[in-house]
Amino acid sequence: MGVLTTEEVASLYRRHAGMVYQISLMLLKNAPDAEDAVQTVFRRAMEREKPFDGPDHERAWLIVTARNECKNQLRHWWRTKRADVESLDALAWEQPGDGALWDMILGLPEHEKTALYLHYYQGYSTGETAELMGSRPSTVRSWLCRARRKLKILLEEDGEYGEKRTEPGV
Repeated sequence: MGVLTTEEVASLYRRHAGMVYQISLMLLKNAPDAEDAVQTVFRRAMEREKPFDGPDHERAWLIVTARNECKNQLRHWWRTKRADVESLDALAWEQPGDGALWDMILGLPEHEKTALYLHYYQGYSTGETAELMGSRPSTVRSWLCRARRKLKILLEEDGEYGEKRTEPGV
């Protein structure tokens, strides 16, 4: 066994590049850094010595590697010398077609938005999501519950979910 062949890497890239890019974009909040992260993740896949155990292992490895690469980029010394967060948030970047909902998701704390993305956009169970995020399933369920509650409030305020309910006689 050993390093992946060119054809295997190309196939891996075609199957998972979009997912790795979305995760990187969600965490880094700008396209150039996300593209760098994707490149690094697939370079690491090319250098990987052991073969993947199957499609689920391959996908999970890419998700964890992407998340770790993004965290490494965010901790890097030059990141602290760059523009402030407001100017980074103002950058335009591609996002899923959910529009306003996706913008609301991006406003959530990192652990909540990552849990939402892995659970609802990538289809992982709470147990699998917990394993990928390095936490307990009960913690992930709490994050999902908290995030859904926050999103519901935001959607009600925005008029997307329906009128905000008030108690009778108030």
